[in-house]
Amino acid sequence: MRAFLSLLVALSCWLAPVAATAQDGPLRIEITEGVIEPLPFAAPTFVAETPGAEALAEEISRVIAADLVGTGLFREIPRDAHISRVSNFAAPVSFADWRAVNAQALITGAVSTDPSGRVIVKFRLWDVFAGTELGDGMQFAADQSGVRRLAHKVADQVYSRLTGEQPYFDSRVVFVSETGPKDARQKRLAIMDYDGANVQYLTDGGSIVLAPRFSPDGSRVLYTSYQTGEPRVRVLQVGTASSQMLPTTDGVMSFAPRFSPDGNTVIYSTTQGSNTDIYSMSLSSGQIRRLTDAPSIETAPGFSPDGSRIVFESDRSGTQQLYVMPASGGEATRISFGQGRYGTPVWSPRGDMIAFTKQNAGRFHIGVMRTDGSEERLLTASFLDESPTWAPGGRVIMFARETQGEQGSSSLYSVDVSGRNLQQVRTPSGASDPSWGPLQ
Repeated sequence: MRAFLSLLVALSCWLAPVAATAQDGPLRIEITEGVIEPLPFAAPTFVAETPGAEALAEEISRVIAADLVGTGLFREIPRDAHISRVSNFAAPVSFADWRAVNAQALITGAVSTDPSGRVIVKFRLWDVFAGTELGDGMQFAADQSGVRRLAHKVADQVYSRLTGEQPYFDSRVVFVSETGPKDARQKRLAIMDYDGANVQYLTDGGSIVLAPRFSPDGSRVLYTSYQTGEPRVRVLQVGTASSQMLPTTDGVMSFAPRFSPDGNTVIYSTTQGSNTDIYSMSLSSGQIRRLTDAPSIETAPGFSPDGSRIVFESDRSGTQQLYVMPASGGEATRISFGQGRYGTPVWSPRGDMIAFTKQNAGRFHIGVMRTDGSEERLLTASFLDESPTWAPGGRVIMFARETQGEQGSSSLYSVDVSGRNLQQVRTPSGASDPSWGPLQ
């Protein structure tokens, strides 16, 4: 437990407030603001237990370490500082050697292949100062195309055991891939691992696509398509990349869709004439229900995690602000009252916060607030930051950032909910409109 306690001490130096326990189970830590000293860990290259598995062991070890370091909560002890060399997965651990290099957590593992070519990885997590194993060792297997997923699964287990939080490494993000100049930009739907690896394209770029949104189980994607010349909501099956348009009245524009938490309902906006309102549609029956009825513009709706409420943006007060209403429609309560305009609200998976885009004094920000509008906090600032999406567990937010000028381009970034650890997500070309999917 000492590695657990060390992480708690580091976090408690700056958290306000901290929710954590150091009992028999894993810590439960809510990080909200500040700077911490990352927990040092060692991840020696996993042992190759069958001929030819050396390169696989090296790749898996590197991905695990990169996942953990990328959170900003952990710091890897460089390999050239290691005193012990792990050459046998079953051999006893020389804890004194790892204490000498100040490693508080140690990850050991082994990689092998079976006769069918499948890759098998097993690992153990150790509390170095206590000299004990944290949890039970585990084993995962996949074909060689899934090697990175195996690494993400191991990293998820390590992260969860050391922080008590839901992990997010073995997840995917759907986004809009952008190529070409600003005045003739080609936009395609694409999907990738959370860290930008394994990009696959879901549409051919023949028509503009916007605002893809994952279903709760990750099997479908809602998005807005201009295939017919006007914006219409389509739903795409990720496994086959086949899509179909959701039924709406001819000549009516539909856009900004999102799934309900159970995946059975879609909410979206439609524009008829000069009026834009929010509607819901049952995917099983096709029944459509109007949820708002006002002369103002109501758009960008999103469900709370329990499905009981909807957050959306509206200019009914004269400026673009955020509102919350029952999922069945009805009276809405304004929750944003700061200076500037608010849009693209997204409820946290934990249900405790709402992320949003804010425009004020010529700058764009990604921010968060409590669901009643209190404790507003801006996490970023730039020429154009927009389209926030939450990681599983609600620790990290991904968003799109566009640079200024004729040669400006859009890229994806992630930031911790505390506002720290801002970093770019590498993609092959420009990228916008991310939507983070569930753990696989």
